[in-house]
Amino acid sequence: MNEQLLSIILTIITASTPLLLAAIGELVVERSGVLNLGVEGMMAVGAVSGFGAALTTGNPYVGVLAALVAGALLSLLFGFLTLTMVANQVATGLALTLLGLGVSGLMGEAFVGQPGVHLERLHIPGLSDIPFLGPILFGQDFLVYLSLVIVAAVSYTLFRTRTGLIIRAVGDSHQSAHALGYSVVGVRYLCVMFGGACSGLAGGYLSLAYTPQWVENMTAGRGWIALALVVFSSWLPWRIVAGAYLFGTITVMGFSLQAYGIGIPSQLLSALPYVVTVLVLVLISRNRALMRANTPACLGQPFVPDR
Repeated sequence: MNEQLLSIILTIITASTPLLLAAIGELVVERSGVLNLGVEGMMAVGAVSGFGAALTTGNPYVGVLAALVAGALLSLLFGFLTLTMVANQVATGLALTLLGLGVSGLMGEAFVGQPGVHLERLHIPGLSDIPFLGPILFGQDFLVYLSLVIVAAVSYTLFRTRTGLIIRAVGDSHQSAHALGYSVVGVRYLCVMFGGACSGLAGGYLSLAYTPQWVENMTAGRGWIALALVVFSSWLPWRIVAGAYLFGTITVMGFSLQAYGIGIPSQLLSALPYVVTVLVLVLISRNRALMRANTPACLGQPFVPDR
């Protein structure tokens, strides 16, 4: 029984990590006032880039770096179109998702059926061998720990540093921030690139750790769940951890129920995370006070100096 429970918990952590990485990156983007709906596309490009680089070099850490860079570069395209050319953020984000899914499918044709390079779990002598808790706390791969470090760093930066104050000022009142001499476009570019890098990492995690192989459309809507998690968390970093692990648990429990032969249609269990996503968004949107509490006032609004 303990072995089964341990296996489920480890799977939940693995399933939750890509959601956490993508969502924390998007949170920073939205805190700066930019709405990037292209998370799914950046994850897909990160997944295929990470898998390809790891397969070519035989080193999964090179794959992680490639996934990060690929996501950041694709986000630069979004930044150029929306921040420099002042294109509509919603339309551009949707186009970025379609572009990312298409490009990843094209790039990944050569990798279909190829054995992947697995990102191994870390083993800390003594600590990892502690019964039950050891594998959970001290036996994860490094991206699991990195995701939590990123959340802590984002939380500290946003609410305890001058840099975070500037980011929030740009997201809440870009004209006022501009009047104070801050580069609104520059700040938003950096935040968009950070979000893209995190989305790329999330995609790389899927192809290097979650299921170490390349399968077209392997992101399976996780980018959209990550976007929902930002709203679910009310734009607060530590709430994203709770949300990501909640949705990860729902996903894994759906698979577990199928494995145990519970008399529920498999299609319904597979759709469960997305149904819960919609329900959560509906409930949150009905609470207007909660929505107004931390929502960046300039979210999705284009910035044109001296306008």
